[in-house]
Formats: sequence, structure tokens, C-alpha cells
Amino acid sequence: MGTRRAAWSVVLGVISTVTLPVAILGTRYSASYDLLHAAYAIPLAVLTGIAALMLARKARALDRATLEGVKGGRAATWGRVLGILGLCLAASATISIAVYGVLAAAD
Repeated sequence: MGTRRAAWSVVLGVISTVTLPVAILGTRYSASYDLLHAAYAIPLAVLTGIAALMLARKARALDRATLEGVKGGRAATWGRVLGILGLCLAASATISIAVYGVLAAAD
């Protein structure tokens, strides 16, 4: 059970990490969307990042509680790292949108 949670934490961590770059890339090749429209992907990055962290934490706790030893420890660590990276990208995107809003309001 712990290895399945660890694997899902990696999957959600990857989704969290690539959500914003893919959204930005999508606006690059779309005629109907601007770069600001990529901001709609921020909540998805946050939610999947938090879910990756929660699953990684549960997987590591379950692996510590079993007598068999750590089986999903490395995957849980990767899920945690990718979840944190996705949250950092979402935070920097949020800050970027906020700064843009302040500068646009000053004009």
C-alpha cells in the first residue's frame, strides 16, 4: 500500500511541476489565449502539489510502521521533492501575477 501511495505522489508531483510550464507553452502557440490566461493553471498546480506531499508523507509513515522495511522510500522522497517544486512554481507564478496587477493598476 505504501508503494502505491509513493508512486501516486510521484505522478501528482510531476503533474504539479509541469502544469505551469505546459500552460505557458500552450499560450505561446495559441492565438486566442494570452500569457495571463496561464494563471488559471495555478490552482491545479497547488492542489496536485499538496496532494503529492500528503501522499508522500502517508507512504513514508506507512513504510516506517511496517516490519518489512522501506519499500517506497525513494519514490516518496521524489514525490515530496516534486510536490515542493510544483508549489514553489505556483508561488512564483502567483507573485508574478500580483506584481503585474500592481504595475497595471499604477498605469
